[in-house]
Amino acid sequence: MLTAALCACVHDTRLDHAAYGAPRPAPYQRNPYQLVLPVPQSTPRPVQAPVGLTRAIDTLAKNFDGRVGIAVRSIDAGWTISEGGDVRLPQQSVSKLWVAMTVLDARDAGRLRLDDPITITKADLTVFHQPIAYLLKNGEYKTTVGELLQRALTMSDNTCNDRLLRYVGGPAAVRSFIARKQLGNIRFGPGERLLQSQTAGLAWRSEYAFGNAFTLARARLPQSARLAAFESYVADPIDGAAPVAIADALARLKKGQLLSDDSTHYLIDTMESSKTGRYRMRAAIPAGWTFGHKTGTGQDLGRRTAGFNDVGVLTAPNGHGYAIAVMIGDTPRPPAERQMLMQQVVASVVANHKPY
Repeated sequence: MLTAALCACVHDTRLDHAAYGAPRPAPYQRNPYQLVLPVPQSTPRPVQAPVGLTRAIDTLAKNFDGRVGIAVRSIDAGWTISEGGDVRLPQQSVSKLWVAMTVLDARDAGRLRLDDPITITKADLTVFHQPIAYLLKNGEYKTTVGELLQRALTMSDNTCNDRLLRYVGGPAAVRSFIARKQLGNIRFGPGERLLQSQTAGLAWRSEYAFGNAFTLARARLPQSARLAAFESYVADPIDGAAPVAIADALARLKKGQLLSDDSTHYLIDTMESSKTGRYRMRAAIPAGWTFGHKTGTGQDLGRRTAGFNDVGVLTAPNGHGYAIAVMIGDTPRPPAERQMLMQQVVASVVANHKPY
């Protein structure tokens, strides 16, 4: 009985709360004014460019006698190596890339088709390299946008390029594309006729498009006039572009950020079938690698050349890609040494590539 009495005297708070409706302890609530520090998030470390490649590019640029810019961008890792890559240098026919992209951008928007018919006439002829001129029969040649695009990129045909330029709206349309896509430090000139005549110190005349009339007219100029025009162009090229900007644009092209997938593949495949510059960067491409590119070559004055370029996309067997721009704005060195510089840049990229 004593045990029962003691048990009956035990105070059970659970029974009290239940029996008498006493409030339960409130659950813990965070003070809304209490400062909560964010949990630090780990950020991936940026991939560094290969030290060996950085040193190689630096050495190649410093040891070359001329105004040179080199840019190498890893399309996959995102790093960029540059020597003189922020200075605008003459593009010459490298600028045909921007015409081609503007054409394909218009195609993506449904404003034109590659099989749109175009007729080339004598009035369309420009100057220097224009193989399509030999196809004119009775003063004309019937073709398509696609054929002109192929010829402009793979043969660097000036007439094909300028006809496409007019077809898409002229230099203003290309400049609009460059600005809209935020391609950076890239200028676009007035087209081959005006670009080449201004560089030579001439005012364009239609008869310069035939035979060697342009070369003869240029030769008749006083040497002082030619030199002044040449120096003015090299110092501030109306078609100038920074190698870094070109390499970045090529990387974005390869990643599908500038054109539709179909137009991207079309353009890169066309660049890979290019027939120009076999002794420039292409000469150093090893077996198993692919390379799509566009060359550019300016006028000579004595031993100097106003623009000697090669830019392109180099792809390794494992699929990793590099956008490369080697631009020689002015140099007295012979073509063989210019070509060797370009080959050495490619060889350095390949030597420092990691195959995994």
